Amino acid sequence: MRDSYMSYAMSVIMSRALPDLRDGLKPVHRRILYAMSELNLSPEGSHRKCAKVVGEVLGKFHPHGDQSVYDALVRMAQPFSLRAPLVDGHGNFGSNDPDPPAAMRYTECKLQRLARDSLLTDVALDTVDFTDNFDASEREPMVLPARLPMLLLNGASGIAATNIPPHNLGELVDALQALISDRDVSDAELLRRLPGPDFPTGGIIMGNAGARDMYTTGRGSVVLRSTTSIEALPAARGQGSRQAIIVTELPYGTAKNPLLEKVAALVNAKTLVGISDIRDESSLAGTRVVFELRRDADPLVVLNQLFKKTELQKNFPANWMAVEGPGKMPARLTLRSALSSFLDFRVECVRRRTAHLLAKAEARLHLVDGLLLATQQIDAVIEAIRGAPSVGDARELLTSSRFGLSPEQAEAILSLQLRRLTALEQSKLDDERADLRAEVARLSTLLSERSNVEAAISAELEELREAHATPRRSAIEVEYEELSDLDLTPNEGCVIVQSARGFVKRMPLDEFEAQGRGTRGKAGMANLGDGDAVLRIFSCATHDTVLFISERGIAYALEAFRVPVASRTARGVLLQSLLPIAADESIAQLLPVSEFSENESLVLLTRHGWIKRTPLLAFERITARGLIAASLGEGDCLTHAAVCTEADTVIIASRLGQALRFNTDAKQLRASGRASRGVKSMRLRDGDEIADMDVVRVGDRPADAIVRGGEAGGERGGEMLLAVTRGGYGKRVRVDAFQPKGRGGQGMISIKFKNRDDRLVGLSQAREEDQLLLITKKGVTVRQAVAAISEQGRAATGVQLQRLDADDYVASAAIVPPVEQDDAA
Repeated sequence: MRDSYMSYAMSVIMSRALPDLRDGLKPVHRRILYAMSELNLSPEGSHRKCAKVVGEVLGKFHPHGDQSVYDALVRMAQPFSLRAPLVDGHGNFGSNDPDPPAAMRYTECKLQRLARDSLLTDVALDTVDFTDNFDASEREPMVLPARLPMLLLNGASGIAATNIPPHNLGELVDALQALISDRDVSDAELLRRLPGPDFPTGGIIMGNAGARDMYTTGRGSVVLRSTTSIEALPAARGQGSRQAIIVTELPYGTAKNPLLEKVAALVNAKTLVGISDIRDESSLAGTRVVFELRRDADPLVVLNQLFKKTELQKNFPANWMAVEGPGKMPARLTLRSALSSFLDFRVECVRRRTAHLLAKAEARLHLVDGLLLATQQIDAVIEAIRGAPSVGDARELLTSSRFGLSPEQAEAILSLQLRRLTALEQSKLDDERADLRAEVARLSTLLSERSNVEAAISAELEELREAHATPRRSAIEVEYEELSDLDLTPNEGCVIVQSARGFVKRMPLDEFEAQGRGTRGKAGMANLGDGDAVLRIFSCATHDTVLFISERGIAYALEAFRVPVASRTARGVLLQSLLPIAADESIAQLLPVSEFSENESLVLLTRHGWIKRTPLLAFERITARGLIAASLGEGDCLTHAAVCTEADTVIIASRLGQALRFNTDAKQLRASGRASRGVKSMRLRDGDEIADMDVVRVGDRPADAIVRGGEAGGERGGEMLLAVTRGGYGKRVRVDAFQPKGRGGQGMISIKFKNRDDRLVGLSQAREEDQLLLITKKGVTVRQAVAAISEQGRAATGVQLQRLDADDYVASAAIVPPVEQDDAA
């Protein structure tokens, strides 16, 4: 049973499912085209009912279901299915929506010019073998004498794992011409002439790696993307302008209506965000699908999500399986083997055609020679024929030695009409003999060398290119990278919070609306557990790279969007689940970096006051195990980090309220390698320690700059410093109140404490339009405008920023950019 079933399965695949490399057709398609040719449905003629063609195919060649035959006929007429349709359909042959075709009794068809010129022209010239049909009542060709590699031109797919994409006719001719000129032409040259598939529905082929694999190994995956654009929509009354993604070409094989249904389902399930409306504006002029976006949506991010989650981008998995000829098993092809095998088949067809035409020309020349010989002695011929008692006797007399004619020549003379004996007819016979002799010589020369045959094939290819080539429809985007999670994430502001026990989470920046000064705030990180507390908080953009610098001086890197989002009251996740750090290793600083610039450096500060400056580019490519950022002395650990340039100054503040500002140029703080220890920064009094460090740039900075550096997230442009204490007090102090001094001093007073046990939490640069985000040990947060905080001198105690419980204190402060009203909504 197993052997019988396998034999039957192989027979079905060979006779129905696999295309033939030589003409690129499956048996059903070959039989349809041959039947249409026999019905004389030429391109110049009129259309005939498809039911007539289906009946002809079923009755003579293909004893299977009529619907399967009609489906195959319909596909050969669909311009969105074949790159070069072979059937000219009249009526409803379906659409890419997908709409089904009308019944065969309603539709009509005839052959396309390409089908006649490239497949059927030579079928009657003994170019291919014929075989009996299923009941031996008819003869059908085993293969059509194709002049073009239809297997590559229109591609093939089916149940036998074959999946070959369509190609451009002109590029196929170029590749064949290169192979004709040099059978050892390099793969690189073939790929230059045939750079990739050309799909009938257009689209964009992303990269050439998939096509290269497909052409060299027979297998590969071609990434095909829709053709899209981003357009601005007219603004509605009382509303801002919106944008829309316009789709004008879909990937090959993608049905439009199911695609739109899937997009709508993803939008309703909130898996795909940013789309407010979907419209299908397609017409006979072409495809046009509109995805209208919300005002706060990033068009590129939404487009990337569409590419990632829908069939607006899909892979075409190629598998070049075909039968290379009669009696051969299915084989996997490469571009070179497919073109070479087709060229060998074409050489055989041209030789057989030439031999057939040569035999006909020689036979006719033989008859013309006999007719001319007879006209030279016409009186004797006529007299002999008249004197013969029968036709047979006359034939024997003409073939005797007296006249020396062959039986074929004698038969032609006996069939000769008297009008052919005129002088004019004799002159025509002389001209015909001269033409026939030239034709015989030409055909004989053509058969003498393979190069002559290939020259004839080359000329035919050029004729087909001139008559049927069309411009490429699918563009090729050479520079292509796979969509990453970064491409699917909008670049928007966020807040990252870290607890003392190593929990971290990300929250949207508009989660904390601005509140008045002195309020109690709201929970920002509840459920911390016994002994845990909020350690630091900073704002950044989701596309920023966050440097995690451990107390041991090891730097790790992670994109900000990879930090899991959590609610204000959630605890977050452990850093050990995001980074390869040991359980006893603590992260001293989280530093967001939007760009690794060669003009910027990373400033690192230790608990014992050692400071160093290392080029930021040294941390651009951090391995999974991290990189050494600083060498530490015994008992020391790294506590702060920030980004600076040589034109900046750094200000260091201690817990007891002292602050020292000095330059970061080569004189005060020269750049050093990652493994260096650094130099002394600030001389601390007994019982004092480093509280904060910030890089100060005097002057305005771009409004969309991201906060970075220090526990408070770093600096923004402006000329004010914001001091915050553990007791919830704060003030603004002018930057010029702290003149740059030499490195290594004690600094000057930055704030006086209202309570003796109060300590400084942060001293950071802030602009009036910025906002301050405070978070306490218990996780209570408050967000307020910086402009609402009083400006005071260095020795002032400040104003109350947040009311605290008796057992609570401010753990961290961050300067965050203002949130636009639309974003907050």
